[in-house]
Amino acid sequence: MRKSTIYLYVLGLVVTIVVALASTGLVVSAQNANSTTPTNTAKPKPKKPKKTAMASTSGRCDPTKQEQTDLSGTYTGKADHGNGQPAQDATLTITGNNFTMTSGSETHAGRITAVTTCGYIGVTMMMGDLTPPTPSPNPPAALPAVSLRAKKVGDKLWLKSVPGEKMQVSFTPTGGGGGMKKPRKHKSTTKKTEPAAAKTTP
Repeated sequence: MRKSTIYLYVLGLVVTIVVALASTGLVVSAQNANSTTPTNTAKPKPKKPKKTAMASTSGRCDPTKQEQTDLSGTYTGKADHGNGQPAQDATLTITGNNFTMTSGSETHAGRITAVTTCGYIGVTMMMGDLTPPTPSPNPPAALPAVSLRAKKVGDKLWLKSVPGEKMQVSFTPTGGGGGMKKPRKHKSTTKKTEPAAAKTTP
């Protein structure tokens, strides 16, 4: 075999190998390019906070919250003791948790507590001497107590026994306009129809 032929053969083999290696490199680089996962550089949107149950109750009072209310003051008005007698002029003096009511020739004293819940003032009045009695086999009867609803506007105070209370008593200030409103009665919207007049024959 001639040297020129050998040279051509070797040169052709080298070119073939170079082309094969080059094509292999291109395939690998193409695969690497395809396998690269694009990175998402966009920032995630902030999630909106979920509405809680408290949000739906905003603006409404919480019936579990109670606030001690001080009704201290001196009030004049009419007292009804619920004994069937007409209401009498009375002076009610409240100092902290103690009260004194003078009505005519009678004077009543005792303890008073007031609690406000959702704008409603509940009052408990216990009448009598609150000094603990001396222990004995025959203890005295419990002091009478009454549950009332109160309303205070300026220097005026209204007191009225709650529905169902055995002792229905009340205190209404002198010239007491704007007292406790009674629940409204729903008026019937049904129109009364008058019977048609009977036709008379001539």
